[in-house]
Amino acid sequence: MIELEGVPELIDPVMVAAFEGWNDAGDAASTAVAHLDREWKGEVFAALDAEDYYDFQVNRPTVFMDGGVRRITWPTTRLSVVRVGGEKPRDLVLVRGIEPSMRWRSFCNELLGFAHELGVELVVILGALLGDTPHTRPVPISGTTSDPDLARRMDLEETKYEGPTGIVGILQEACTHAGVPAVSLWAAVPHYVSQPPNPKATLALLNRLEDLIDVRIPLGELPEDARAWQVGVDQLAAEDSEVAEYVQTLEEARDTAELPEASGEAIAREFERYLRRRDGASGPSGGHATADGSDSAYRRDAPGGRTRPPKPPKPEADSDGEESSED
Repeated sequence: MIELEGVPELIDPVMVAAFEGWNDAGDAASTAVAHLDREWKGEVFAALDAEDYYDFQVNRPTVFMDGGVRRITWPTTRLSVVRVGGEKPRDLVLVRGIEPSMRWRSFCNELLGFAHELGVELVVILGALLGDTPHTRPVPISGTTSDPDLARRMDLEETKYEGPTGIVGILQEACTHAGVPAVSLWAAVPHYVSQPPNPKATLALLNRLEDLIDVRIPLGELPEDARAWQVGVDQLAAEDSEVAEYVQTLEEARDTAELPEASGEAIAREFERYLRRRDGASGPSGGHATADGSDSAYRRDAPGGRTRPPKPPKPEADSDGEESSED
């Protein structure tokens, strides 16, 4: 039994989790949870025992000076709680850490113990993977669940994935078996520019989370950062004809694949999302991005801190290394 002290009774709590490592291409997912924690000033109320789940030769502790005293920070997973205000306030339980090195079943059971004690109604796990997607198009976000009823109610895809999985897939299945509704949101990150950070993918995950749990998320400088990131990658791609040609190939493939989606129903859904974001854009919480990661409130082009992307494989080469979302 997990006993929690100092945590008030929560209102319609949702647990949002992300883990650094294999399931976090471009650090997009962990950065999204970190953004929520920072914007809503989350208060940490629990941390899992690092000795139980981490190999310190893989995830090493760090030493730092605190007022002349040497201290150590151990790699672990921490839980914090934030309250989202508004007409219908609700609480979020934020889980952020590193994919554990061992004892995954015990790790998931401990998180489920917290979810049970806090009365969590839904678990949303964020992930990001590398894919053949162009940086110039909206970031693809897939929402999946193992629960067919939940898939119908929330307009999600029922997962059919088979293959290697990470802690995101394991935690989602643990939730399902425990009777806790669980959803995974996956962002596809261009494999040719996989270096973190990727603010455009982070922004897309937060936009989809907004729609899923019906809250207004303060985005701060993320829309501006996403725009600057894309401008920076555009410039780097323009300097290399091989990269530019490959990006154009991905754009053509993406646009062709999306033609059937330009239906009246799909357009109506996007228009509804636009209206929801527009209604809240003038509030104090900051800009809210449209589906392409841009925002009319931010027009400054300020690329910086860019890393040159590696040359991609030529389009005619085999691509059997492509990743797929796993849950």
